[in-house]
Amino acid sequence: MDQAHKGDHEVDHVTGTATTGHEWDGIRELNTPLPRWWLNIFYATIIWSFGYWVVYPAWPLISTTTKGVIGYATRLDVETDLSALRAFRATQTQGLAEASLEQIKADPALFRIAMAQGKAAFGDNCAACHGVGGAGSKGYPNLNDDDWLWGGSLAAIQTTLQHGIRVATDNETRVSPMPAFGRDGVLKRDEINAVANHVRMLAGLPTQPKADLAKGRTIFEQNCAACHGPAGKGNQELGAPNLTDAITLYGMDMASLTETITNSRGGVMPAWGARLDATTIKALTVYVHSLGGGQ
Repeated sequence: MDQAHKGDHEVDHVTGTATTGHEWDGIRELNTPLPRWWLNIFYATIIWSFGYWVVYPAWPLISTTTKGVIGYATRLDVETDLSALRAFRATQTQGLAEASLEQIKADPALFRIAMAQGKAAFGDNCAACHGVGGAGSKGYPNLNDDDWLWGGSLAAIQTTLQHGIRVATDNETRVSPMPAFGRDGVLKRDEINAVANHVRMLAGLPTQPKADLAKGRTIFEQNCAACHGPAGKGNQELGAPNLTDAITLYGMDMASLTETITNSRGGVMPAWGARLDATTIKALTVYVHSLGGGQ
């Protein structure tokens, strides 16, 4: 047996420690209480906590909390620091609010402030779609190149940021409705294939063998040239992309082009003017313009 008896105590044979008398499925619990020094510290912390309840805010009430005899809370320090930060930013950004975008770009001090504030705003609001460095991804524009749907000037970027893309609640939002040529029955499958090959030819990309490029050109002239231009150079006034540079939001491979022509595309960008103040919009405009693709 693993247990022996010493008087009224059952002792574990292996460890020589008395058991508590508890047993579960043949397993007996050893009587090994916590060290006295540990228990004393634990009891001391309980006593100490009563002092905290009295001295510091501790207990929630219906609409507030107990204030404590010294009335101190770290939240007060946070509020003080935030107030100081807001005051500091107000002095830093006052010049941004009063200056034009061109003046901000030309003034090294204002430009430095705008870049710092714009970078922070970009990280908080734009990086989730465009990437931290603004390189974009499929469906989200690359802000580092010079290929813009609506223009890359300071004024154009500011308008895009202010009113967004396809925002139903903003009457000045950017809208570029492209027909769903396949879904709406405007073009048949072979016609979509022909015009997709024509678009790839405009971009200098290989076309499919035996593609009817003449047919594709005719269909393009009849259905697409009004927005993209006869040569496919695009139109920033309409938000129609340039089809000759092989830079697209959704891909220039045949499958992606076919999907775009068949069902159209309808990406949405928030109207940041409804969420950010005018000074932040200015700073964000300068920052985006300076990423590398500003015109």
